[in-house]
Amino acid sequence: MKWTDSREIAIALADKLPDVDARTVRFTDLRDWVMGLEGFDDEPGRCGEKILEAIQMAWIDEAD
Repeated sequence: MKWTDSREIAIALADKLPDVDARTVRFTDLRDWVMGLEGFDDEPGRCGEKILEAIQMAWIDEAD
């Protein structure tokens, strides 16, 4: 997975962290959790606020 795979990342986060409310996640935590996902293989420097927002929104959609 790469930073741009927001939907795939969101699904993986929802599976790994089912008790976390994506609406309350801090971007620093989100970034760490994404980098810790199995199959994630991208450079930390490629991540920015817009990418984290896209992942968070996809995660919220996935939870609903």
